[in-house]
Amino acid sequence: MTDVASEPEALTDEAILARFLRTKNQPTGSQTLGFRMVSVSQADKSVEVEFDAKAELLLNPMKQIQGGYLCAMLDEAMSVACMVASGMTAVAPTLEMKTTFFRPGQPGKIRAVGKVVKWGRQVAFTEGELFDPEGRTLAKATGTAIPTPFAKYK
Repeated sequence: MTDVASEPEALTDEAILARFLRTKNQPTGSQTLGFRMVSVSQADKSVEVEFDAKAELLLNPMKQIQGGYLCAMLDEAMSVACMVASGMTAVAPTLEMKTTFFRPGQPGKIRAVGKVVKWGRQVAFTEGELFDPEGRTLAKATGTAIPTPFAKYK
């Protein structure tokens, strides 16, 4: 006889999205980037995120978003996709990330899509993409990460 109560209940995409939208403990890095979850798909192992890039925080001397912040946005989208792929049971610290920039980012809304291409026992392979308000690609990234259950992350 199995004890059904001991199995954690699977979260729906809507429940995961609601959890992100109501959190009171958003990490300071996410706050700085203006992170807001838009949609979640566990079936596709993907997320859509919006960033509100504030000019007073993220610009370089050319009045464009500094490339390191664009990398941080990509990393955030890919990392959150890993959390979703795990059913919200694990994080996946980034091991390696390669970024290609296509055009400068401007202050304002930036949309990101993060996806887990392959979720393995020891390594997750990820992809991320950033878009400006007109839908043009700003940057793309690929990454590898280490799936780590929340209980072991402390």
